[in-house]
Amino acid sequence: MQTIRTLEALRSGIADFRESGAEIALVPTMGALHVGHIALIEAAKRPGRKVVASIFVNPKQFGANEDLSRYPRKETADLAMLKAAGCDLVWLPPVEIMYPDGFATAISVSGVSDGLDGAARPGHFDGVATVVAKLFNQVRPDLALFGEKDFQQLAVIRRMVADLDFGIEIQGVPTQRDDDGLALSSRNVYLDDAQRTAAVALPRALGVAAKAIARGDDADAALGTARDALASAGFTVDYVALVDAETLAPASDPGRARRLLAAAKLGATRLIDNLAIPPAEDA
Repeated sequence: MQTIRTLEALRSGIADFRESGAEIALVPTMGALHVGHIALIEAAKRPGRKVVASIFVNPKQFGANEDLSRYPRKETADLAMLKAAGCDLVWLPPVEIMYPDGFATAISVSGVSDGLDGAARPGHFDGVATVVAKLFNQVRPDLALFGEKDFQQLAVIRRMVADLDFGIEIQGVPTQRDDDGLALSSRNVYLDDAQRTAAVALPRALGVAAKAIARGDDADAALGTARDALASAGFTVDYVALVDAETLAPASDPGRARRLLAAAKLGATRLIDNLAIPPAEDA
């Protein structure tokens, strides 16, 4: 596994992959890797394909009151995990490469980024879109893989790729969960023991609501019940919302694929999760 920290070395490594006839798959990460990230690497692996992972804690997607300084950094462990998973190249750009002096460009994807986390975290998705666009231009992959846990992020990236003609296939990979159902996240390490026990209320509340909505029960009532369950478990709820799975607009057509999304805090730790709701058969 190659570990690369300069653009010159990255371009040389990518050129070697291309000369060998290999397809290139990119898995962008911010490090502090867990089983969910490794599932992305596993999904990317295929004969005739080279897997590139990036590790970069992107300051532009953190708000003024968010946890950039506290975000876990575990480079040695991350590299060991990637090597064991069969990753071919790891791109570890320093901040001065990603955002050199005078950097003045930002990408903003309207519509899919406007509500939900876009409203709760102003500027967050501009930072995501900008850094992902840079990674795409640096690595020039054929496809890139992202976890469905960050479903709005996935929608933003798909929209950007379509709008800007990147010509890159975007593959969503199902959310990886702990044995009790909690979605794996690098931020789970911030939860103390009591909070970790309480956190399972998030996937459980979404599961109950998703089943109710799928069988045709009143969606607003199901969402309200989920919010109440989260509040009772000690969460401060940012949102629980039912949206169109493509546009992320409030869902109005049960004949289209829908997504149930939620964000809520336990103490200072903000957790997100989502579940798919298939189109109603009789819609």
